[in-house]
Amino acid sequence: MPNLKTLIKNLGPGLLFASMAIGTSHLVLSTKAGAQYGWVMIIPIILANILKYPFFEFGIRYTIAADKTLIEGYLGRGKTYLYLYSFIHLVTTFTILAALYVVTAGLFINLFDTPGISVSMVALGLFAFISVLLIIGRYKFLELSLKFVVSILFIALLVTTVLVLIKGPVTPVEGFRRPEIFNEVGILFLIGLVGWMPTAVEASSWISLWTVEKFKITNRRLSLAEALQEFNSGYLMTALLAVFFLLIGWMTLYGTNTELSGNAVTFADQVVQLFTTHIGQWAYIFIAVSAFATMFSTCMTAHDAIARVSLDILGFLRPTRKPLVARKHFAWAVVILAAVNYLVLTAFSANMGNLVALATFISFVMAPVVGYMNLKNVMSKDVPADMRPSRPLQWLTWAGMFFLAFFSLYYCWMIFF
Repeated sequence: MPNLKTLIKNLGPGLLFASMAIGTSHLVLSTKAGAQYGWVMIIPIILANILKYPFFEFGIRYTIAADKTLIEGYLGRGKTYLYLYSFIHLVTTFTILAALYVVTAGLFINLFDTPGISVSMVALGLFAFISVLLIIGRYKFLELSLKFVVSILFIALLVTTVLVLIKGPVTPVEGFRRPEIFNEVGILFLIGLVGWMPTAVEASSWISLWTVEKFKITNRRLSLAEALQEFNSGYLMTALLAVFFLLIGWMTLYGTNTELSGNAVTFADQVVQLFTTHIGQWAYIFIAVSAFATMFSTCMTAHDAIARVSLDILGFLRPTRKPLVARKHFAWAVVILAAVNYLVLTAFSANMGNLVALATFISFVMAPVVGYMNLKNVMSKDVPADMRPSRPLQWLTWAGMFFLAFFSLYYCWMIFF
């Protein structure tokens, strides 16, 4: 069993996974779940983290055991697998990244009190700055910076959660009644929460590619035990942070009939106020910087991963069936993603919610399919028998697939019927 010193040294893909997940499902959905529905939403959060665990774990397991990325594994199972994943990736690429930059721009405006600058202009600056960081610093800088950002965020959230629990819940307004969970609005929110907790299933390929890059940087291959311990540490941190955000939302907003705004700038201010209400105004700048750093790191990890996945897919779609790994390819991918997503952001800003809803729908409905594709990879002849998932983990995988399939079918029924 690797010791703590070895674990810290091996931190990488699991850490990046935690950073990426925190800014999407956690900061928005977990907080909103606690604020609107109370502590009971801890059940679907924990359930989703448990049932979706194998899908992400297989991204590490397959890469270590087969010395291939998940995407190359899809191609090995048949072109249909690769084409299907390419479609999912295409739909989400030009919506989710734009949405992440919008929220981060809102936090920037809130932090530096610059209401005179538009969200789109701040987003443009962020696109340019992050693109430069990724092209120059690449994976090594990304990993190093996130060790500090995620550590600071975890401590800030832990302190805030403890103070919130000590102070106790806010007093509900007179006549407050808990919103129904099992009506149409409640079910749709529950489906969104489960679908994006801890994040979308297709992100399993992101972990796979980060693992490959980690090998290149360190020039050292990890054992399966070491790699899984590192990933499990990041995954556990992700689950704990989701619970922290839920508790903060529950203790500070539940029963007050306060709704978290859909406007990026207003939402940013509301989130920061959640923390400072219980710590004090003296902590405003500390919390605001932490919240901005959280979303900034999420933008970096998502931008980096989507660029890598895009190159991997394009490489295997070519006649030579080889990944595009040159430094210039990565630089071009980062720049093109920034340019296209900025155009999406400016052209469809008024309909950004609809664009994200489309990406969410495709991602959620296809989640059990991606889960099945990942299972086929780790159970294939690419993986030695002693490195394949245990029987209980296989059962958990099937349980997760049936769970997600049920919610996907129910989601489709509610949307179309």
